Amino acid sequence: GRRSAANARARLTMCGISGIFDTQGTRDISRALIARINDSQAHRGPDEHDVHLEPGLALGHRRLSVIDLAAGQQPLFNAEGTVGIVFNGEIYNYRELTAELQALGYQFRTRSDTEAIVHAWSAWGEACVDRLRGMFAFALWDRNQQTLFLARDRMGVKPMHYAWLPDGSFIFGSELKVLTSHPDFVRALDPLAVEEFFTLGYVIDPRCIYRNAHKLPPAHTLTLRRGDKTRPSARPYWDISFTNDSVITLEDAQTELRERLREAVRLRMIADVPLGAFLSGGVDSSAVVATMAGLSDAPVHTCSIGFDDPRFDESSYALQVAERYRTDHRLETVSSEDFDLIDTLAWLYDEPFADSSAIPTYRVCQMARKHVTVALSGDGGDESLGGYRRYRMHLGEESVRGRMPLALRRAMFGPLGHLYPKADWAPRPLRAKTTFQALAMDSVQAYCHSMSQLRGDARRALFSPALQRSLDGYGVLDVFRQHAAKARTDDPLALIQYLDYKTWLVGDINTKVDRASMAHSLEVRSPLLDHKLVEWLATLPSDFKIRGGQGKAVFKQAYESLLPYDLLYRPKMGFSVPLASWLRGPLKGRVQQALTGERMRDCGFFNPATVRRLIDEHNSGLRDHATALWMLLMFEAFLRLNDGAIGR
Repeated sequence: GRRSAANARARLTMCGISGIFDTQGTRDISRALIARINDSQAHRGPDEHDVHLEPGLALGHRRLSVIDLAAGQQPLFNAEGTVGIVFNGEIYNYRELTAELQALGYQFRTRSDTEAIVHAWSAWGEACVDRLRGMFAFALWDRNQQTLFLARDRMGVKPMHYAWLPDGSFIFGSELKVLTSHPDFVRALDPLAVEEFFTLGYVIDPRCIYRNAHKLPPAHTLTLRRGDKTRPSARPYWDISFTNDSVITLEDAQTELRERLREAVRLRMIADVPLGAFLSGGVDSSAVVATMAGLSDAPVHTCSIGFDDPRFDESSYALQVAERYRTDHRLETVSSEDFDLIDTLAWLYDEPFADSSAIPTYRVCQMARKHVTVALSGDGGDESLGGYRRYRMHLGEESVRGRMPLALRRAMFGPLGHLYPKADWAPRPLRAKTTFQALAMDSVQAYCHSMSQLRGDARRALFSPALQRSLDGYGVLDVFRQHAAKARTDDPLALIQYLDYKTWLVGDINTKVDRASMAHSLEVRSPLLDHKLVEWLATLPSDFKIRGGQGKAVFKQAYESLLPYDLLYRPKMGFSVPLASWLRGPLKGRVQQALTGERMRDCGFFNPATVRRLIDEHNSGLRDHATALWMLLMFEAFLRLNDGAIGR
C-alpha cells in the first residue's frame, strides 16, 4: 500500500557530502576550508548546508530542503554525539531497519533513513551495509573507535571520491571537484586514465583522471582508523552471482518479474515531494511508468524530450504510453543543434567524459526539475535483461569461437581483420572488419574490443611516443580480465553482463545520470537497479533474456498486455545526437581551434599530425572520425577548465 507523507518525512537525502580526516593526529582543520570545499558541490543541495568540526576531522553536507524539518539536517549524530554521518542517497527499507533497531533498544529522534544507518553501525559495525537496500554513499565517524567508515551502494548509483593529501590527511566527497578544491591536492594526470578514456569514453572505477584520486568502487567499503601506519584498501561486501540456474518456467518468470518490478517501483515512489518519471519511449522507462500508474491514484507525472531531427526522436512512442495511462505528460523538443553544453559538461563531470548522450540527459533532467523533485528512470534494464545489440552480436561471434580453436581463428581471421577496410559509411552487415578482428580473439578480449570507442591501432596513432612509454603496455583489457576472473560463470551472456556491471554501467550510465540530475538538484531513482531484482534476474537462464534473436525476451513478453506491441518490438534507439554533422558544421571552427591549439600540443599526450589528419579527413567526408574528435574536444574542454592547475 501507499504510505502517508508523514511517514515519508525527513527521508529525501539528495545532497553532496565531503570531509577531511587527519589519519595520524588531531590537527585543526579550518572551518573556512571545509566550507569552501563543501560549497564546491552546492548544486547537489543548494538550499541548506552545514559542517561539523572536531580535532582532526571535518564533515560537510549540502542538502536540498524539501520540507522544513530539522530532523533532515546533516551531519547527523546519535544522542551521545559519538557516531555521526554524512549521507547521500535513499535507504528504501529504513522502516524495517528502524523497527529491528528499536527492538534492540536503540532510540530514534527522527523518522529518517539517515539515523537508521547511524544506529545500524552501532549494532552491526561494518556489516551494517549488508542490511541496506537502496542507493547510497556515506561517511560515518565513530569517535570512540577513532574510525572513519565509507561505503557505496551495490550498483554504484551514488558516487564517492577520495584521496590522500601530501600531509597524510584523507579527503573525500561526492564529486571530484571536492578534492580539487583543496589547495594541497596535487592535480597530476594519470596516463593510465588517459588510456582508459580514449578507449571507452570514460575513466573506469576506481581510477580517476588524477593520479592521486580514487573512486570508491560499487559494493565496497573503506575503513580508516586514526593512527594506522598503512593506507587501507577498499573491501567488497557484495557481488552479483550469475547462476542462471533457476528452474522457473518462462511464463512464471514473466509473472514474477512484473511482481518484483512492482515492489522495486513501489519502494521508490515514497516521497512527500513532487514525483514523476522519465518516459523515453523505450521498453524500460515505459514499463516503469505502466507500473507506477498501477500503484498511484493520481496521474503519474511523465517527462519526455523530443528531437527536431526525426532520426533521433522517440517522443511519439512515449506519447502512446502517456495516453494509455493518462499521465500528466510534458514534452519539450530539443534542437539537433544543441551543442553549447560542452563547457558545462566538462565542469559537471570533473574529468573527461565522452558519452554525447549526456547532452539530452542533461536537458531531460533540466526539464523534469521544473515539475518534480524525484524522477524514476529505466536505467539498468539493458544490462540485466540482455537488451543491447552488442550482446546479440557477441553471442553470434561466440558460436563461431566455440567451434574453432583460438590458434586456428587467429590464423584465419587475424589477417582478414587487418586487411579488410574500415567501412564506416557502409551498412552494418558490411562492416566486417571489427567482426573479423573479434573472431581472432578470446571472449574477454573480443568484448573489450567491441566496447572500445577507439581501437588499439587508432589510439597508437593518436598518442605521442611519450604517452605510450608511460603506459608501459597497460590497456583496458587488463581491467576486463581482472573482472572476468571474478565473474564465476562460463555462460557467454552472463560474463559480458558482469563486465558491463563493473565498467560501463558504473563509469558511464550511472555517472552520466548522477551528474546530469544533480546539476539540477533532481533525484533520480532506478527501480531496475534494485539489487534484489538484479540478484533474481541473474538466476534466470540466459535464453530467457535473449531468445530467437530478441533481447529482453522475458521482459517484453511480461509487458505485452501492458504496453503497445510496436513499442516493445521496435529497434532500440537510445539518446543519440548528430555528432558527425555537428563536427563538420557548426562545431568545425571550434574543433580546428581547440584541437590544434597550444593547450593540446603542450599537454604532450597527442601526435599533432594524427590530430590534423583526423580533422581533415572528417571535414572532407572521406572518413567519419566523429568519435575520436568528440573525445579530443571533451579532453580539451577538461584541460581548459583546469588551465594552469594541472601538474605533471
